Amino acid sequence: MGDDVAVMWFRRDLRVGDNPALVAAAEAGRVVPLFVHDDVLARPSGANRVAYLHATLDSLAADVGGALVERTGVPSKVVRAVAAEVGASVVLAAEDFGPYGRGRDDATRQALAGDGRLLRFVGSPYAVAPGTVKTRSGTPFKVFTPFSQMWRQDGWDDPVAAPDGVRWVRGVGSDPRPETPSPEATEGLPPVGEHAAWEAAEQFLSERIGAYKEDRNRPDLDRTSRLSPHLKFGTIHPRQLLALLGDSAGATTFATELAWRDFYADVLAQRPDTVHANFVDSMDVRWDTGDAADERFEAWTAGRTGFPIVDAGMRQLLAEGWMHNRVRMITASFLVKDLHIDWRRGAAWFMRHLFDGDVASNTHGWQWTAGTGTDAAPFFRVFNPALQGRRFDPEGDYVRRHVPELRSIPGKAVHEPRTGADDLFSGEASSYPAPIVDHAAERDEALDRYRQR
Repeated sequence: MGDDVAVMWFRRDLRVGDNPALVAAAEAGRVVPLFVHDDVLARPSGANRVAYLHATLDSLAADVGGALVERTGVPSKVVRAVAAEVGASVVLAAEDFGPYGRGRDDATRQALAGDGRLLRFVGSPYAVAPGTVKTRSGTPFKVFTPFSQMWRQDGWDDPVAAPDGVRWVRGVGSDPRPETPSPEATEGLPPVGEHAAWEAAEQFLSERIGAYKEDRNRPDLDRTSRLSPHLKFGTIHPRQLLALLGDSAGATTFATELAWRDFYADVLAQRPDTVHANFVDSMDVRWDTGDAADERFEAWTAGRTGFPIVDAGMRQLLAEGWMHNRVRMITASFLVKDLHIDWRRGAAWFMRHLFDGDVASNTHGWQWTAGTGTDAAPFFRVFNPALQGRRFDPEGDYVRRHVPELRSIPGKAVHEPRTGADDLFSGEASSYPAPIVDHAAERDEALDRYRQR
């Protein structure tokens, strides 16, 4: 096709607007938009995330005039083959800082170089790319607060306009998609794609940002941004959101949440081993294994622990592929400190079911709760599910929404249904399981293990 062809390798930037790599590709010549279905990334992804990805790719394909090329296989081989097929001299992509992504990109760079072609990175999925924010001595931050202060001080680039008149190359064949999501997974999807991302952002910024600081921890209220899947797949970029934020308390709090996202990506880039290893080696406590632990883990995954706020969260995860962030912390604390099960098992379960599953945020969010990571909640800080429920779901609406057996129990009594009057715990409520553990006893056990580590 000639030297004026560039391949735009879409990964976690499935949008046309504010996409510096796409701008560079358009400046280089005609553009072949490419997405590679990679089995290594698909393997830990459950039906929810696969369905969300496919729907997002459909939206992107429409935005590029139907020119999107989808191929399946080992990325280094696929990208090399497509570049040779279309005669491209350069492949453009946003840089990936994850452990697997770096190795994949190194292999792809070498494969292309062998053919005299270039892999060029422009931009990243983050407001501030990992490795940019450093201490005054030039080392990475290990604590969030000083990181966030420097993150705000250094700032981020302004959004860039979508390129005009992109000359998309059409007619390049695609492979069949490797997996078709089930109808159940597809039915529950929220709106996807770049246009849906902007609609969600505008609704959040106009209607909910004002009370975000106070209400973001309330799972009974729909007051979070719901932008996490759009940030995960890059249908909107964090700097686009930061450019629209004011200086209200809610806006400042939301910016801090975006800073946490960048911080965890930075931590994973500096310590790629922490995908599976404790960030703090000395926090290697004893975890339960064997049949009894497996039975407790299965009860947790199914939302059948007998602790209503925990069960509501786990059932929301199964039904929606999403869970409120406060409840993510509650359910994680319950697994590691009440059931004494390794945080890695919980992190893998979340990654399997969350359609916004992000390795850096998920892994280090779990380590924060488990007391093994950066800025970690001390291991001796154990969430009491009933207290957390009464505080953040004060009327019990969130629990009743996701645990139908308990819908007849009014108000905050739903958080400890077996301690109320006998007549409340009847009918459908009687099918709800008894607590599988004694929270007070397991808290003491967790503290003993912490002291014995």
